[in-house]
Amino acid sequence: MKYHPDRNAGDKAGAEKKFKEVRKAYDIISDPQKRSAYDQFGHAGVEQGGQGFGGGNPFGGAGGFGDIFGDIFGGGRSNRSQVFRGADLGYELNLDLEKAISGDSITIEIPTQVSCDDCSGNGTKKGSQPSKCGTCDGVGQVRMQQGFFSIQQPCPKCQGNGTVITDPCPKCHGGGRNAKTKTLSVKVPPGVDNGDRIRLSGEGEAGENGAPPGDLYVQVHVREHDIFKRDGNNLYCEVPLSFTTAALGGELEVPTLDGKVKLKISPETQTGRMFRLRGKGVKSVRSGAMGDLMCKVVVETPVNLSSRQKELLQELEESMGKASSKHSPKAQGFFDGVKKFFDDLTN
Repeated sequence: MKYHPDRNAGDKAGAEKKFKEVRKAYDIISDPQKRSAYDQFGHAGVEQGGQGFGGGNPFGGAGGFGDIFGDIFGGGRSNRSQVFRGADLGYELNLDLEKAISGDSITIEIPTQVSCDDCSGNGTKKGSQPSKCGTCDGVGQVRMQQGFFSIQQPCPKCQGNGTVITDPCPKCHGGGRNAKTKTLSVKVPPGVDNGDRIRLSGEGEAGENGAPPGDLYVQVHVREHDIFKRDGNNLYCEVPLSFTTAALGGELEVPTLDGKVKLKISPETQTGRMFRLRGKGVKSVRSGAMGDLMCKVVVETPVNLSSRQKELLQELEESMGKASSKHSPKAQGFFDGVKKFFDDLTN
């Protein structure tokens, strides 16, 4: 009653101001709701028409300042544990070209973190429960006063969980997760190519505090093939062609992924000519369109000839005589071009 206005007639205005401050302080400490708002937000938490802020967010209301400050400073009081989705994992899968084109089911093993079986992921020993954090009183947030602002941040003792583990699980030592090598079956769709990724949902690391697990991403690498080269949905290969078949024409066996097929060779075929086998390429994993097989023929020069074979080739050459340009148009055209080149230099 020291500052009651009736007892301070000489300084009634000053006494009345002091009396209101004392009365206001008493109202705050005697009302648990207002005291909680004051502890959390200081004077701002109880100065709104004498009504406080509904005992909760002092900047309450839809779209109010509570949302803004919550985003900046970590939100209001929350008893929910911090949950973090498990990490995504990556795996490199090496495939032969045949398996990449036809598709397959591949078994892989990956080291990962899984939820502890003994404690169901909460990190405590069987029969016990996490205790309320004494530093933040179970809120998970602590308040720091910086000038005019009261800033909240995760509790350094419980890392924002609001609870601490006093009796940890002996298997996971309180972490809630254990290392384990998982065996998974990866279904490779037909037509996958280098750089394609296959996503296995929920097969990543287990999350903390019951959070959902991450995903597993399988990166595809296709090994080089001895015969075929792939470009998109098309396959390419080089096929040796005998001297006589190239000159006279005939049939040539060429390999495909489905087995051998016969390719009709027209007479006078030259090295480098491309033959297209439609529908013998790769089926697109996205559109389902079928690619082609492109066969490039390479005329092979005879080797290890006997004396008689050499004589026959010599006779063939002599039989052509002066008409060799007729039988070798590319050679004649090449030499004509060389002659013209040197003639231009000398003129």
